Amino acid sequence: MSVRVRIAPSPTGNLHIGTARTALFNYLFARSQGGKFILRIEDTDQERSRPEYTRNIIQGLTWLGLDFDEGPYYQTQRLDRYQTVIQQLLAAGQAYYCFCTAEELDDLRTRQKALGQATRYDNRHRDLTVAQQQAFRDQGREPVVRFKIEEPRTVRWSDLVQDEVVWQTQDLGGDMVIARADGGPLYNFAVVVDDWDMQISHVIRGDDHVGNTPKQILLYEALAAPLPQFAHLPLIHNPEGKKLSKRDGATSLADFQNLGFIPEGLINYLAMLSWSPPSDHEIFSLAEAYAMFGFERVSKSPARFDWDKLTWLNGQHLRLLKPEDLTQRLVQTWTQVGYDLPKQPEDAAWLTRCAQLVGEGLNRMDEAARVARPLFEPVAFTNEGLQVLLKPEAPKILLALLTLFQDPPQVEELKAQLQTLAKTLGLKNGPVMQTLRIALTGTPRGLELAPLALLLHQRQAVIPRLQVALDLVQQFQKGTGGVK
Repeated sequence: MSVRVRIAPSPTGNLHIGTARTALFNYLFARSQGGKFILRIEDTDQERSRPEYTRNIIQGLTWLGLDFDEGPYYQTQRLDRYQTVIQQLLAAGQAYYCFCTAEELDDLRTRQKALGQATRYDNRHRDLTVAQQQAFRDQGREPVVRFKIEEPRTVRWSDLVQDEVVWQTQDLGGDMVIARADGGPLYNFAVVVDDWDMQISHVIRGDDHVGNTPKQILLYEALAAPLPQFAHLPLIHNPEGKKLSKRDGATSLADFQNLGFIPEGLINYLAMLSWSPPSDHEIFSLAEAYAMFGFERVSKSPARFDWDKLTWLNGQHLRLLKPEDLTQRLVQTWTQVGYDLPKQPEDAAWLTRCAQLVGEGLNRMDEAARVARPLFEPVAFTNEGLQVLLKPEAPKILLALLTLFQDPPQVEELKAQLQTLAKTLGLKNGPVMQTLRIALTGTPRGLELAPLALLLHQRQAVIPRLQVALDLVQQFQKGTGGVK
């Protein structure tokens, strides 16, 4: 059997991280089996569907590297097909027109609740005569179409994740609506017709759809359509064990992009939400993931979202990027925040060295602008930094550093020279290093000092910054009458 799977989001919001995880599992299974990954846009909810959400979905999947083999298909372009199948079910007596008003259905639910019963449609219009139907039409009632659900009956299937699942049809809420009064198809009906027509072999989705599956199986049977295999994935929960929601800060893929996560890191983490690779290593690429993927290693339990683990994995993948790839991504980030980057061809090597230095301690791309600020922006002294410059030994350290940087040393040479300088001044290494860092960055923490100093020296920025720091110290001493 040829494997054909699909991801079928509704364009009523930006691509959700849970939908992205479901898309990933579909993709991994398709690629592991040499099958097809299909994108279908379920846009029949015209009131809430928006073109910008469709674009967001497609861009998000593309950003993650989940290239689809077919699509996107749009349900709104298949409305005639749905009407054909609805008429087929009506003609076969497997569906019927229901003329109940919203008020009548509300009254039914109210009475059932008062009796402590589960709310369900009581199938009251299942066997209306032609004359009764016409009488309702004469009242101006517009009917929906309901599918007949046989009761009692057991519906069961062998789920690739949940094992055997069993439902009783009397627990499905009565005959279900498959088309609105305006003829628009509803989810459980449209998805079956779509999956049938598109020859979907495996339906891989969240386990919040388990309750829909018995209804859909009944529709497959009524249409004499081949039944796909089902795999219902556990949902993603927050650290407290509750369903991930907007209250947890980030839920859409765009949120994670804005937070500085890269697709390689996010894919790696999403793959490990309810699935574990057969080997011990946790860091792997998309291609490595689908080479290892199988449903036998998918957990039935909800996955708990771990921000620390995601951030760590993201940092690992950042450090695995090739220098030119890392540079390209960081340059894009630095340009977006407005840094004035050198643009001459001979500056490319310098920018690559900057990217490598920044990337050494980077975990998220949104940190890149702050971390790299000393490379591209004038120094802004923090209060902590000023306290270092106001120490008694700062003037002589700054004067000695000005002499040292008259010639451009190499990294290891600079480290040794700074140690020698400290001894010459009768100081420990700490004050010298700290004073140099404050003069170059304005803050006591940041990038590795020696490589940073040399990169700035290559742009003729070290001596001017040292001089600015020295002038500031001298101005303070003049203002307070301190020793010069």
